[in-house]
Amino acid sequence: MLDLRPVFHILGLLALTLGVLMLIPAAVDWQAGNDNWQAFIRASFLVSLIGGIAALATREALADGLGRRQSFLLTASLWAVLPTLGALPFVMGGIVDNATDALFEAVSGMTTTGTTVLTGLDDMPPGVLVWRSMLQWLGGLGIVIVALVFLPVLRVGGMQHFQAEAFDTMGKVLPRVYDISMGLLQVYIGLTVAATVSYLAYGMSGFDAINHAMTTIATGGFSTTDQSFAKFTGPLEYVSVLYMLLAGLPFIRFIQLVGGSWQPFLRDVQVRAFLRWAAYAVVAIILYRLATSDGHPLDILRGTLFNVVTLMTGTGYGSEDVSDWGDFPLLVVVLMGFIGACTASTGCSLKVFRYLVLFEAIRGQMQRLRRPSQIVALRLDGKRLEPDVISSVIVMFTVFVASFMALAVALSLTGLELRTAITAAWTSICNVGPVFGPEVTDSGAVTEFPLAAKWLMIIGMYVGRLEILTVLVLLLPRFWRG
Repeated sequence: MLDLRPVFHILGLLALTLGVLMLIPAAVDWQAGNDNWQAFIRASFLVSLIGGIAALATREALADGLGRRQSFLLTASLWAVLPTLGALPFVMGGIVDNATDALFEAVSGMTTTGTTVLTGLDDMPPGVLVWRSMLQWLGGLGIVIVALVFLPVLRVGGMQHFQAEAFDTMGKVLPRVYDISMGLLQVYIGLTVAATVSYLAYGMSGFDAINHAMTTIATGGFSTTDQSFAKFTGPLEYVSVLYMLLAGLPFIRFIQLVGGSWQPFLRDVQVRAFLRWAAYAVVAIILYRLATSDGHPLDILRGTLFNVVTLMTGTGYGSEDVSDWGDFPLLVVVLMGFIGACTASTGCSLKVFRYLVLFEAIRGQMQRLRRPSQIVALRLDGKRLEPDVISSVIVMFTVFVASFMALAVALSLTGLELRTAITAAWTSICNVGPVFGPEVTDSGAVTEFPLAAKWLMIIGMYVGRLEILTVLVLLLPRFWRG
């Protein structure tokens, strides 16, 4: 029988941590003289109590570490339990009208999707804005730890290719979690501080700089204003592009850089492909816009660069409405959203790594068709691609596309216009952020979506962030039978 105590213990500790962190936005609201601080205090007490009881009741549970099935369950539970608890301040403070909207906002935050149901952000209690940014920052940190620690061990979507590189745990997940997490935390905090200082240097207020630094490094995209990044056009867009690109690179490379090793970063084929494909998309759209519009070339350059990078990394900021650029640019940015950033980054979607594996598999198959007797050794970034990695990636592509199509159909059945339904499915499964369509508010919020559509998007954001297969395996009866 599956021992659930280790899972409950870790969830309890994380819930306790989440409850304590709620005191930060409470302090922000109290300092600002906003009564909403009381909602954060009540939510903090409740969440801390729940987490503390769960952790204490199972305090002896981790003696033998986590097994494979427990790791699957923990990974899937994290993004279900923590957003549910993180939604409590929205409900208790009366920020939203119903529990669905509260959960939607929290799930969108912790999955770093960035789609929002909130309007009137400019007049929102500052503690709420800080909490939204913190949810994304914590979610981005969590997903990188999952990508480095859990997914390689669980062999999800070809991630076993990175098992040795991400500190091989020899079948047990916990022994090296602390080492990985501490190295990652240093890099993550360092990038956040650097982004904050950079935003400040180029004119953002301290409050805006801290919040946008958190959501930039998390590639989340929550902003402190309904205008998103349109309020900060100019040099700040270039600053944001720099940090979004950094956040879209493999964090394992930053850990190695801190350790003094430059070679893995410089030779990483995934990093080069990510930057190269982003450049291709930017150049293609700039040429199209220069040929079809009369805008100033420098404005076209800056706006295109910013909005392509924000959508490819899954950050989801907006400084312009890309749907106004024309059908070709919109198609390109949607394709970039399907590609996503690098593996083990805070970015989302299918990831560059899987496309490289797919292209290598296609190349190998074509060589076999030309010379059936030839033995073709498939390699990526100097490492041999094992058959189970290739098959895992192909399965991931198949399930991802099928999930996107099913979600788009389901959303259209809720009454959404077809374009809205397709882009809502895209932004949910890929965790990108924006939705395009007549039902979206001027600020980009999905406040007016039907309740059923919001729940479908919640499910889409959840399974998309957890790479789908991690969730689907829990539906197999043999998983529970062992």
